[in-house]
Amino acid sequence: MAVHERPSSETSIASSSLLQRLASVLPKNADFTIHHLSSAPTRTSTVYSAPPGTRPDRTYCESHFLTASIKAQSSRDGTDPEKVLVYAIEILIYSTAYTTTFFVSKADSTGYLHLLNLPKGTASPLKEISTAFLQHLVEHRHRPNKRSVISLFARAQDQYLFPGSVEYTGKHVLDDRGLIRWWSRVLDPLITNSKACSKLCDLKHGGKGYLLIPGLDSHETIAYVPRRPSSKTPPWTMGHPLREISRHSEDIPPRCLVPHFPDDPKARFLDELDDELPDGKGMSNGQWKSVKSLDQFWDMMAFRQECSAGRLVGFLWVVYDVDTQKSTKALAHESKDISSKYQDPTTDREQVLDLTSTVSLDLPLSPPSSFAPNSQPSQKKGNSIALTSQSFQGAVSKDRRTATKKKKKKKKLSGPIKAREPRIKTHNKNYLLDIPESTPYYYWPSEGRGQIIVDESDYKRNTELLLRLDFVNLELASSSSRRWSNEVRSGASGEMQESWGQIVKGTKVTENRVTATSTTANTLNVGLVRKKRKESPSSTLGSTEAAHAVNVLGSGIIRKKPKV
Repeated sequence: MAVHERPSSETSIASSSLLQRLASVLPKNADFTIHHLSSAPTRTSTVYSAPPGTRPDRTYCESHFLTASIKAQSSRDGTDPEKVLVYAIEILIYSTAYTTTFFVSKADSTGYLHLLNLPKGTASPLKEISTAFLQHLVEHRHRPNKRSVISLFARAQDQYLFPGSVEYTGKHVLDDRGLIRWWSRVLDPLITNSKACSKLCDLKHGGKGYLLIPGLDSHETIAYVPRRPSSKTPPWTMGHPLREISRHSEDIPPRCLVPHFPDDPKARFLDELDDELPDGKGMSNGQWKSVKSLDQFWDMMAFRQECSAGRLVGFLWVVYDVDTQKSTKALAHESKDISSKYQDPTTDREQVLDLTSTVSLDLPLSPPSSFAPNSQPSQKKGNSIALTSQSFQGAVSKDRRTATKKKKKKKKLSGPIKAREPRIKTHNKNYLLDIPESTPYYYWPSEGRGQIIVDESDYKRNTELLLRLDFVNLELASSSSRRWSNEVRSGASGEMQESWGQIVKGTKVTENRVTATSTTANTLNVGLVRKKRKESPSSTLGSTEAAHAVNVLGSGIIRKKPKV
């Protein structure tokens, strides 16, 4: 199905490009069952706090949950292998009129992947699934002249999504240092100069990676980044890009630069610092009392309990920046089109009112705000804007009054009453698919959606169900996997039920890095063996006599202390 086509309410939205991408990176002849659950873009609270005197950006959130299952042989039934979940990852997409942020919320494994008996030297399928899923979402959500940012934090935990999986002996839990290195290797292909990255970025050099570990300097942090074989590719930056990705100027408070994501150590610290702000409206300038700058914020993060309890926490970003000249021209062109709609007398008043309510409330085309003294608008300009808005509101109210007067009276029904046959509801309609694909605030193409699309409440119910199951052993993990899959399928209708859980067969050939050992025994040459020489009896006697000899000091050396 093409991206520009609108799917029907009963059509499956399974992405064939995602399945092809996963098949190209998974081991050859290895079967994985992929479940992809997603939600429609929903209005949510803003990620970045608005500077004083400005409106917060209108933000939409889209949730994606992907799981991978394998067929494992159960000990109780040797004939029928059962499907068991081995990996799950959740990604939240926050979209505004300026940026698209991909936040990796959670990722966890059950430990049953070793039941596939993959050959030694095979690359980690979990890492390949994470990289391919991120590439797929970013490619289909990237908007021209809009910045795209991937953000995540790496914090070692025994279990995130699969309760009881830590008690399974086959699960290998990475420590804090190993987890940061693992996520660095996951994101590293996204910043290399490849074909996938060239489609994402308007610049020629591709994306740029950032890594910050509170409590470590740049020389210690660089050890957690993969080594770059070529000097042409842009290296990782040891630091954060929060000031670079902000659409505001540099003189805004630091609380407006730090994002507020769910279950994020930064967000908890932000909530504590926001208690220092005064409660009255208009009395706060947005500045904290204890933390005055963004660098001081990260210095204080190193002393937080989550970052100083003996474990490291890594914050990683991948930024796909845009060409500022192209972006400025595009915004100017869009603002010119909207202003022409306002000035055209043939434009319908209701259409102009709709544009005002959907576009101008959040000012997506306004330049970055600044709080310098010389950046405040003049009084004359403000008066002209106020007069224009008043005249516009007066014209709209006048048209409404004339429209109410012209309303005709309803005719009274008369005659015999004919009974209508009741319309029987034969199937459920998913009204979420009627949401527009493209708005000034988000882009929702059909190719980047999940196999089943639900609203935000059903999405939370399905993901929270996974947290109430048990994965302590293979039997319980298989039954829990089957229950979760059936529960999600029961909430879908039409072809979505058929597309839920598609099998992907890997095609990537792995090189056998283990060298074959020879069966013949290697014998040493007799001439190379040297015997230890025996010590002579004279040397042994001399050494024993020297050991038993007593050292006697001379009489002239000893002096008596004179009496006083």
